[in-house]
Amino acid sequence: MPELAISREKVSFLIEKAHEFDVKDLPTDEESGSNPTDDDEVDVLQDDGSDSVAAELASFIRALNEDEQIDLIALMWLGRGDGTIDEWEDLRSRAAERWNGYRNPRRQTVRYLLGEPLLGDLLAEGLDQFGISWVDDAPVP
Repeated sequence: MPELAISREKVSFLIEKAHEFDVKDLPTDEESGSNPTDDDEVDVLQDDGSDSVAAELASFIRALNEDEQIDLIALMWLGRGDGTIDEWEDLRSRAAERWNGYRNPRRQTVRYLLGEPLLGDLLAEGLDQFGISWVDDAPVP
């Protein structure tokens, strides 16, 4: 079984925060007096740019070392089904190529990961492929 350069605790923390990040509130218009069907459901989930969870996630990912960031990308790909656990070294090599190809690797890694829908679920699935549960303990970075 391959080894991860990033700890289960760090990935668990990221999964928790990513789940928080994925949940947005619907904007409310208490004076509209109508229902979503009548409005063609124009009220959608919005990000107003002041998401403290996104800022915390970004800061945490940026602070990871190069190997941890590369493993995080590969782990997300593993969870997404872009490869199997038997292909881990190939996934990790491709993630390293991506990381090394960035002009600003730390910033672009954050942007790439936070732009992935269901990041928390994908990371959890990636850990599961390693036979690691992300919910064993309370995550502590």
